[in-house]
Amino acid sequence: MSTLKVLDEDFSSWKCATCGHNLNPSPVELEYLDSRFNVELPACPDCGFVLIPEELALGKMAEVERMLEDK
Repeated sequence: MSTLKVLDEDFSSWKCATCGHNLNPSPVELEYLDSRFNVELPACPDCGFVLIPEELALGKMAEVERMLEDK
């Protein structure tokens, strides 16, 4: 399965609140209602914290959730 790039913003200056490391674009597997998606999101290379920006959560992800629930 290929990894989708869903963000255009640069989050490299953002730091992990737990570790203090810079967040790097990383492949992340998301799952919802037995469907899996590989997307590139900012993540901490040390602890694995993943940042899902608000505009993505309330926009594209909410749209995909609605489509899956309507199946």
